[in-house]
Amino acid sequence: MTDAVTRAAEILKEHRESIDRLDAILVYTLGERFKHTQAVGKLKAEHDLPPSDPDREARQIARLEELALAADLDPEFAKSFLQFIIQEVIQHHRKHQQ
Repeated sequence: MTDAVTRAAEILKEHRESIDRLDAILVYTLGERFKHTQAVGKLKAEHDLPPSDPDREARQIARLEELALAADLDPEFAKSFLQFIIQEVIQHHRKHQQ
């Protein structure tokens, strides 16, 4: 291997290690987030509140789009990601109400 290829392999390895660490952070962060949303779902069920809050969801999507722009992330991707999470949370909340 040439020095350039060896250096490229080292840089690639460093990027992949960073990606792996960030993936772990994402998983643990989502786990923590879902602990809180589970608690919200139980609270809503105990007080006969609806499983979804469209006004809050709209505010959260707008907020996430702003954060995505600030982070140089595609806001449509961020929006889709949050909508996926919201739908999962609503399903959990509905289970608590059954």
